[in-house]
Amino acid sequence: MNHDELRARAMKRPAVRRAYEELKVEYALVNGMLSARKRAKLSQADVAKRMGTKPPAVVRLERSLATGAHSPSIATLSKYAHAVNCELDIKLLLNG
Repeated sequence: MNHDELRARAMKRPAVRRAYEELKVEYALVNGMLSARKRAKLSQADVAKRMGTKPPAVVRLERSLATGAHSPSIATLSKYAHAVNCELDIKLLLNG
């Protein structure tokens, strides 16, 4: 069974689907952050230096978003965005 088949099978379970939906925003954010860092050709250490922090802080930031363990401040996300030559854009969208 490949990844797509496993995911499709898991998403049929209501509890898995709910858990996925609850973390969808965090996953999208961390994927965007990692993509932006890679596009900028920067390491986590490079980003940390530009943010004025230490590399373990950037590691924790990226990991915490992926695991849902921590919600970083808007200021921290903005610093990260600027470090990778991006602008942070937060939106509230109406459902339905």
